[in-house]
Amino acid sequence: MITREQLVDMFDNMARETSWDLTKPMVWGYFFTNDARAELEAAAALLQAQGYRVVALYLDDKERPRDPDLWWLHVEKTEVHTPDSLDQRNQALYRFADENDLGAYDGMDVGVIE
Repeated sequence: MITREQLVDMFDNMARETSWDLTKPMVWGYFFTNDARAELEAAAALLQAQGYRVVALYLDDKERPRDPDLWWLHVEKTEVHTPDSLDQRNQALYRFADENDLGAYDGMDVGVIE
């Protein structure tokens, strides 16, 4: 799980290493994994109803053909976060993954609005 302390470090690094104004809306991407596509399709619909935009639902490349399938769901939402609000969002998405029998909530990324 991503800790609040890790988020504080992430925000500090973004403030130092980028010219982004973190007080303005950014595009936040959130990622889920599962061994089957169907559960992620259902989760995508639920997340869309909560204002997320589905970016992709795809099967991960396998190193060996016998490796188990790993499906990814990538959703985005444009919003402003602080370490505390992002920690709350992450906790909610961990619960969402658990309640919807997904393999995992795998974390987030962020970018500027283009």
